[in-house]
Amino acid sequence: MDLGIACVAGITALCYLAAMAAKATAVDNKWLPVVCGVIGAILGVAGMYTMPDFPAADIINAAAVGAVSGLAATGINQAYKQLTK
Repeated sequence: MDLGIACVAGITALCYLAAMAAKATAVDNKWLPVVCGVIGAILGVAGMYTMPDFPAADIINAAAVGAVSGLAATGINQAYKQLTK
């Protein structure tokens, strides 16, 4: 069964890049998870309409999948930081 894992990983990677871009600006670091979650939700809805194997069939679930994928980018970054300390 194909669950569209590549789509979710793609959203996570794009949200991570967006967070790094936001971090280079004057945006406070406490807002980075919000930035990742919102961008992920937007990309999730866009993915539902453009990717045939996206793991959601309605807008609410697509936004939720995207937001969780975006927040995963923040979690991956924090896990890396904690492991390298």
